[in-house]
Amino acid sequence: MLASGGFPHDTARKASLFPHAPTGREHWSAAPESNTGDGIRLGESAGGKMRTDLSDAGAWAPVSLVPHRDGSLGRFPHLIERAKPGLIMVRSDGKRFANEADSYHDVMKALFAATPAGAPAEAWAICDATFLRRYGLGRVRPWPFPIGPWLRNGYLKRGASIAALAEACGISAEGLRATITSYNRFAVRGEDPAFRRGDTPYNRVQGDMAHHPNPCVAPIGAGPFYAVKIVAGSLGTFAGLNTDEHARVLDAQAKPIDGLYAVGNDMASIMAGRYPSGGITLGPAMTFGYVAAHHASGIPLKNNRSTAA
Repeated sequence: MLASGGFPHDTARKASLFPHAPTGREHWSAAPESNTGDGIRLGESAGGKMRTDLSDAGAWAPVSLVPHRDGSLGRFPHLIERAKPGLIMVRSDGKRFANEADSYHDVMKALFAATPAGAPAEAWAICDATFLRRYGLGRVRPWPFPIGPWLRNGYLKRGASIAALAEACGISAEGLRATITSYNRFAVRGEDPAFRRGDTPYNRVQGDMAHHPNPCVAPIGAGPFYAVKIVAGSLGTFAGLNTDEHARVLDAQAKPIDGLYAVGNDMASIMAGRYPSGGITLGPAMTFGYVAAHHASGIPLKNNRSTAA
């Protein structure tokens, strides 16, 4: 049974399947670095075929690069603070491009769509000092944890004014000022007409329910202002080996290969590369692990549904 976590750190496969990573090195996955596509290659060596006709080949996520003391870079997935009130994300032109409280996959799809051809898919998460102290930003923890180390290693950018922050980040100062002015005009009332942030239960559950009237929207107030750079990343991959209902790997003629199974991210996404909700890789991984184990052992699956009226 192949279950090695897909190919988020297989440079060649990323170059082949990720349009935003033409060399495979323009993508920074937060998945374990040991997930290098070994299981998929083993399946292919036995005659299995990849399914690549998916909506997306990966579970995209906004990631920031965290400098380590040894010179290496960690990858931090921004999963939680994006929906909190008082944060926006902008590209280098200073303009927002998405509802920041949407799923990490949808936020990255919006960034890809907003990025000009040939340009890197990058953005900045921006907030004020009040937000930073209350919620933190990326790898930077909220008060009382110190922020000095993050400023010194360059992970966290700071500016006494919007213009100063823009200069520190290489963002258009005029564009960022206009965006924050427009955003704040409505945010004081808890509104976001540009992207309707906080309109859905998904948005609100990740916001701050103690903040009213909108748990996802608050103005960006007085300085200093802070930012963390966002790069193209993922939590894993969706493209994988083609399988049948028993999780058996299929060959080029869609025939099962006897004794060979694939589950988890080595199996092609049962959602055809779409991301309807959290756990869309974990749930199928457990389910098809169970299915495959029963099929391989010859033990039939039992229908455990109650027959009571």
